[in-house]
Amino acid sequence: MDAKNIGRIIKEARLAKKMTQNEVVGDFITRNMLSQIESGTAMPSVKTLEYLCKVLDIQIEAYDSSPVSDNGMTSYIDLRNLYAAGVYQPLVDAEAPVGYVDEFTALKARACLHLAEELSDHDDIVDYQKAVELAKKAKELSTQGIFADISASGRADNVIKKAAAKLSEYYSSLV
Repeated sequence: MDAKNIGRIIKEARLAKKMTQNEVVGDFITRNMLSQIESGTAMPSVKTLEYLCKVLDIQIEAYDSSPVSDNGMTSYIDLRNLYAAGVYQPLVDAEAPVGYVDEFTALKARACLHLAEELSDHDDIVDYQKAVELAKKAKELSTQGIFADISASGRADNVIKKAAAKLSEYYSSLV
């Protein structure tokens, strides 16, 4: 697994646990080193990776194979495990495994919604725009298949309204 993927997994796990970089690093490594690892510009040592996995309660090995490369039950379970671990971006990027379109669509809708909600809590205009895109995708996906979930559509609307209000405030401050 390359540094970018390891960094993405670590960052997503940290954000899912709502931990700051300082809370994760403790006295083991510097916050700057964690930042470099999360951005994919530095590869953690085995010892550092073991420490981060312990603190974040994740197993990097679980992410070592591409869940979309094996269409079928195995990849759906891998994707579901990523969702359960709070690692949502791979689901947003993945295609539906053969034979599990309805299940995957529901899972992807929820992953999009979780990411949209996280981004809408940030104070960055780019994050608000991404939050709206993800919320729209979640809303679209939540109406499809036998696992359609109308409550996800309502939550997506709330994210869109929240982001719209923040964007409105931002643009008003520029005038």
